[in-house]
Amino acid sequence: MSFRQLARSIPARKTAVAIAIVAFAIISFSSVTGVLRAQKLAQSGPNQRVEGRVPENWRPGTGTIITGEAADRAKAAALVKYPGGTVNRVLKLSDGSYAVHMIKIRWPHHVFVSKNFEVTGSIG
Repeated sequence: MSFRQLARSIPARKTAVAIAIVAFAIISFSSVTGVLRAQKLAQSGPNQRVEGRVPENWRPGTGTIITGEAADRAKAAALVKYPGGTVNRVLKLSDGSYAVHMIKIRWPHHVFVSKNFEVTGSIG
């Protein structure tokens, strides 16, 4: 490659890099705003069907993921009340109760289980 060809290709490379950076920034921004919008909708809104009692301080993303016997018992309680879904995680909440996260089910998305492993509420 001659010096002249190399000199002509540098602006094209700079333009390509600039376009890539702008595209990345746009995608990152829309991903973040999409997550924030989803979190806000999950917290409250007209499309949120609530049944029973939702823990007062619960928000999507709160709690500690657990496994073991307590998780298995919370999962079993949720599936008895709402059969047909798949539980992909169980979270222990700050008050000692559990939030069972369900997928592959139309409703609910979160099932709340007491310390005594009784379903107390759910939210879609």
